[in-house]
Amino acid sequence: MRTRRTFFGLLILAVLAGGAAFGAFYLLSSNYSQNSQNPSVAANQESTQQAQSQATSIPEDTTLKLTVPKLSRVDNASIPDAQGDDEEMLKNYAAIHLQGTGFPWEEEANVYIAGHRLGYPGYPSFLAFYDLDNLEKGDDIFIEDANGKKYTYKVSDIIEAEPTDIDLIEPVPGKNIVTLQTCTLPDYAKRLLVRGELVDNA
Repeated sequence: MRTRRTFFGLLILAVLAGGAAFGAFYLLSSNYSQNSQNPSVAANQESTQQAQSQATSIPEDTTLKLTVPKLSRVDNASIPDAQGDDEEMLKNYAAIHLQGTGFPWEEEANVYIAGHRLGYPGYPSFLAFYDLDNLEKGDDIFIEDANGKKYTYKVSDIIEAEPTDIDLIEPVPGKNIVTLQTCTLPDYAKRLLVRGELVDNA
């Protein structure tokens, strides 16, 4: 519930900030000829244009592509945005991006991706995250967004958690991280989380 409130709070702030940026751009543009010699006006206009440019680079399609070299079955796998209990999505894809968590293009985000350990035979989910425990600190995790922008993460933490540890889906202040989650073997009683920090977004 707290995550949902946080998510919608951020969404509202983003809409308000976008509206403010658009309003500022309109006012500055209409008065540009009168203030072309004013450095502060020019700086504000440039800042607004940069904000608009960044906003247009946000993909309309939130589907991600995931590649984890140490996971033989996760190579350019499509990762849709879905709820954690959407079993059809969890069956038909190698993993899902947990709805309400961050995206790689955000400055501070926990890009939370969950997949089955065993999955469904004959479907993309089958054994997709089976080898997740083979990852080690320093290993690569690659994400590509729908616009073709690529994000490289390096594994920084490996965590075994209880299913009730929902704080682990929250963002980490000042960081852009990815979290890959599956169940522990042999009894699926706990959750195995592999976290990586963003090191490049070419």
